[in-house]
Amino acid sequence: MARPRNNPGDLAELPTELRPDRPKGDQIREILERLTRSLAAGTVLPSERVLAERFGVARMTVRQEVDRVVAEGLAARRPGGGTFVAEPRPNQMLTSSFSQDMRARGITPGAKVLEHRVATADEALAAELEEPVGTPVLHLSRLRTADGEPTAIERTALSLRRYPGLEELDFAEQSLYDELAVRWGVTLGLVSASIIAAPPDTPEDAALLAIDPTTPCLIITSAPRTASNDVIEFGRSIYRSDRYEMTIAYRTP
Repeated sequence: MARPRNNPGDLAELPTELRPDRPKGDQIREILERLTRSLAAGTVLPSERVLAERFGVARMTVRQEVDRVVAEGLAARRPGGGTFVAEPRPNQMLTSSFSQDMRARGITPGAKVLEHRVATADEALAAELEEPVGTPVLHLSRLRTADGEPTAIERTALSLRRYPGLEELDFAEQSLYDELAVRWGVTLGLVSASIIAAPPDTPEDAALLAIDPTTPCLIITSAPRTASNDVIEFGRSIYRSDRYEMTIAYRTP
């Protein structure tokens, strides 16, 4: 992500006062939202002090509305660097992999392997993978980045009976779905997922994602299938809600 630009430009386009017939906080939030859409990503926004003095309101009022705009993903804070216009959030359809989706949007995907181990499937995991109990399984956890910024933690399990040799690959450098397609002919079929909003599971996860432990994230549990209806993986991922957006498309019968 580019460093914030130090010049927010003049404030000529901002109103000089707020309307008396509407809540001041609502008006300030709308002004901030318009600013984030009109300025380039990385541009520093007017400070809380400047906005409070311009509109004659308490700094706490301004801070609350800045917090809301940050929560919406339109702006971001950097310690010592003020508040700036955020980069557009990547938007992923549930029918594509992280790496494929990032590359399609001109964003460089990255991964840091947090866990890469082989174990046998217990009863619960075997049921999710639709494999016999005791099947060798690769447990893979990765911190995913978009243009170097932490975006998600992906944890998944895959059957080594279906994908023998998968455990020998380096997924810090290789895309899981690219390799599944090339080496095992996997074609993505049905994708279903459970998505909830919740804070990270642990303080360690929050630190990896560079967020506060109380920040809501998108927790996604899924077991995508191949075109021939075999389970590909069973995973649970944590996505930063301020940097990522999910789109779900479906067709009724």
